[in-house]
Amino acid sequence: MAAIDLAALNQATPEQFHAALADVVEHAPWVADALLARRPFPSLRDMWSVLQRAVREAPHEHRLALVRGHPDLAGKPARAGQVTADSAAEQAGAGLDQLSARDFAEFHRLNDAYRARFGFPFVICVRRHGRESILAEFARRLGQEPEAELRMALDEVLRIAALRLDQRVTASDRLAVHGRLSTHVLDTRIGRPAAGVPVALVELWQGGERELARAMTNADGRTDRPLIADRPVSIARYELRFRLAAYFAGSGAPLAAPPFLDLVPIRFAVAEPEGNYHVPLLVTPWSYATYRGS
Repeated sequence: MAAIDLAALNQATPEQFHAALADVVEHAPWVADALLARRPFPSLRDMWSVLQRAVREAPHEHRLALVRGHPDLAGKPARAGQVTADSAAEQAGAGLDQLSARDFAEFHRLNDAYRARFGFPFVICVRRHGRESILAEFARRLGQEPEAELRMALDEVLRIAALRLDQRVTASDRLAVHGRLSTHVLDTRIGRPAAGVPVALVELWQGGERELARAMTNADGRTDRPLIADRPVSIARYELRFRLAAYFAGSGAPLAAPPFLDLVPIRFAVAEPEGNYHVPLLVTPWSYATYRGS
């Protein structure tokens, strides 16, 4: 769905308003009704504040219905394409549409155990989590008391809604729901940025991995765009892979055959999805170092 400007949304007909925002909270058009009643909004943050209050102050049965309106993760409806476009895109973005048969079976087991305990589906903002983190949260939250878990599920419903709202409405402000991951390469042998180095970003989990981004360093030793931006940096383990042999050969550096360094991997973990992560590589043909920058 194309984004709509906040000023236009403030002037939209009720039908247009609902068409733009009815599914910001899954299967809960009454939330859009609550927003419609409070127009006009001076900022996106103001709209978000009203949305949060509407959800948190709703009757218990409304809040429970909100949670029950979300699909199971990697469940049969998701696999059959029977979920909303937003849910399908969010689950696919987390790689949940590419699970092995064994992984699908594990999600099915956890979904069933969670529903049996709480009577509603496991809800988590998958755009903030990698595969390992989702499974860890599943296991942790299965041990919670029902009332505490309902509050947790509503918190996750609101995290999902915040990302959808920020994506769907353009305004002079934005919600603080995005992180950033970037890198650069510095050739410390000559004290200059390293241009033309291929870089790949991979998410890691027990027994598997998924490539998320591929880029080439420019004249400043940086990628033209951040490797992750305009979305959360999922809680996960990652590996940055820098291919250096061709760069050093082209720079005139004296190299052994084969060269001492070719593919340099840097493994790191992210715990703050809305954080700013800069992971540079300082390298010579014989050594390298890194740190978390800003």
